[in-house]
Amino acid sequence: MAIKFQYNKTSLNELNKQLKVRTRALPTLKNKESALRLEVKRAKQRSEELLEELAASLKQYEYLAGLWNEFEPGLVSVKGVEIRYAKLAGVKIPELVEVKYEVKEYDLFRKPLWYAEGVNILKNLAVLGIESEICAYKSRILDYSRKKTTQKVNLYEKVQIPGYQEAILKIKRFMEDEENLSKASQKIVKTRHDLEEEEA
Repeated sequence: MAIKFQYNKTSLNELNKQLKVRTRALPTLKNKESALRLEVKRAKQRSEELLEELAASLKQYEYLAGLWNEFEPGLVSVKGVEIRYAKLAGVKIPELVEVKYEVKEYDLFRKPLWYAEGVNILKNLAVLGIESEICAYKSRILDYSRKKTTQKVNLYEKVQIPGYQEAILKIKRFMEDEENLSKASQKIVKTRHDLEEEEA
């Protein structure tokens, strides 16, 4: 990316400002990138833990498989999921607050004793599954933001900062050359003037 500039003091001042902004922002961006990298790792880990916990819970209740045939389908359903959003390194991420269920009424006297426990088991399994999905979603959001931050760090570090430094150097050299030429031409004019005075 070529930085556009003119060979004058105004352009030099503007480039210095832009360079200062980028050099000040770079450490903050690097910190944000490392914080996001860590949080992506945590969110992925938590999602995997929840999936393992869900698989373990399903395996734990395998012995009830025959009883689930007696269970009324649609007895327990998820009515809604309450999510709040928090900011982490400037990125909005979802966090599970509560899962709301709708449990259809059933006759406690006609249904088996384990029905109430079955309802609780389904609720717990649903929470594990939903929380795992939210953690996976959070991980994707954070990873996307981390990639964008990495791109910005690379842009500043490898393209813009060196580009501004090079442009500033070119302007300074041009202005120094111009000043040297001006001084040299003044000396020549003075020398001629002195020679003319001596001849006269």
